[in-house]
Amino acid sequence: MFTIDLLKGQGIPVKSRPESIAIAVIILAVPIVAAVVMFGFYLHTRVVMSIQEQGIAKYDTKIAELSDAIKLQESFKQEKNIINGSLSEVRSSIDRYIQWSPILVMLVENMPDSVVLTSLEVERRINRIDVPSKDNPKKKEKITVPVRTLRMSLSGSPYFSSDQVVEDYRVRLSTLLGPKLKEDIRVSIGSDTLEGKEVVSYEIDCVFKSQL
Repeated sequence: MFTIDLLKGQGIPVKSRPESIAIAVIILAVPIVAAVVMFGFYLHTRVVMSIQEQGIAKYDTKIAELSDAIKLQESFKQEKNIINGSLSEVRSSIDRYIQWSPILVMLVENMPDSVVLTSLEVERRINRIDVPSKDNPKKKEKITVPVRTLRMSLSGSPYFSSDQVVEDYRVRLSTLLGPKLKEDIRVSIGSDTLEGKEVVSYEIDCVFKSQL
């Protein structure tokens, strides 16, 4: 069979062979498969990122809740410290009143009938003293200690031996308060008027040790 090619090879299609078809299919399939794989990887990555973002959001929420709880706990601690400080002050005040009460009772019970108590006050001052250091007893360190002075003002008649009465009272107080006193009881004498009458005034100072 003869074939006459009047178009000189331009009009007759080239016969396709199986090898050519397979190569063409492979060439077309590779980009498609790659695109499908990349799309699947993209979807997987998006899903993983979404899950991780949700997890991070949950952790952020928990951290915020814990942060609020910690702040609340710190607030409770501060309030507790304030309350404890107030209780300590109240307890200290009560202790001071309890310590002073028997002394005041004793002063009144032993006061002579011939004199009149015109005033009673407690003066408090702070002294700095040297004491052995807790860390090194050979060294000294300064601490502050309160010193309290109980001051009484008495009035007596100039027509009676009020000086001797007050001196006896001072001796009695020195005996009764001896362990609590820091120094000897001091007595100063002066003159004053009471209800328009001239009287002898006495001021008695009792200086107590710092533990009171």
